[in-house]
Amino acid sequence: MRYKIVVDSCCELPAELLQDRRFERVPLGLEVGEYSILDDENFDQAEFLRKVAEYPKCPKSSCPSPERFMESYHEEVERVYAVTLSSHLSGSYNSAELGKSLYHEKYGEKQIHVVDSESASGGEAQIALKIMELEERGLSFEKIVEKIEAFRDSIHTYFVLDNLETLRKNGRLSGVKALVASTLNIKPVMGADKGEIIQKSQTIGIKKALSKMAEFAASEVKNAAERRLIITHCNALERAEQVKRMILEKVAFMDCIIMDTRGISSMYANDGGVIVTT
Repeated sequence: MRYKIVVDSCCELPAELLQDRRFERVPLGLEVGEYSILDDENFDQAEFLRKVAEYPKCPKSSCPSPERFMESYHEEVERVYAVTLSSHLSGSYNSAELGKSLYHEKYGEKQIHVVDSESASGGEAQIALKIMELEERGLSFEKIVEKIEAFRDSIHTYFVLDNLETLRKNGRLSGVKALVASTLNIKPVMGADKGEIIQKSQTIGIKKALSKMAEFAASEVKNAAERRLIITHCNALERAEQVKRMILEKVAFMDCIIMDTRGISSMYANDGGVIVTT
């Protein structure tokens, strides 16, 4: 095995890659009051959403330690790539970078590159799959690093959530100037700008919000025939399929992947949330 791709557990991976030795998911921690778990292969979304619904306060997350990332890099491969959720949303990127330094101190030199996805969930998946694609084409480490940084900058992320409270209470909406109360049934269409969450639009009702998100995804993508459409959802497959249809009616992609969210994405998206990356 020539290379390895390490992702934090905010990255959703297609089912066929979950047991692929080229990939390793490093779990973040989840806390709902006294209920504390790792976001790993044992994550139970239904149980977690029930705990969140019953808990009067806000769930929290904790990033992996630098030592955990360091050990994930320690394998008989020539090159290692790590992909983390946005450094504006989590300390995961900093841990991954520090883990790289610790690795060099303990084990010596190796080609390791850490990518701040400036996104989350499907955005991380976009980068991980692109790294795999470039590696399988036989490109050099330096060329892959160059291309993957440019690719990261080209990714568009959008999301519509029924509930923004987890993001708000955990301070992840600091870049959003104002949000209308959800009691008015006004649904914001959110996006990302260099890793920070922004509000792109707002509509009345979830159906119009999903439609508006689909419009953004279709109109803002470039070279769609060479890109993947990745849709992740939190217990909302019907909505995800609906968004897929609306986008593909307007523009054709190389591939389309729909995935359910794991722990960290489920915590922030909440039940019913849909995330689109192109």
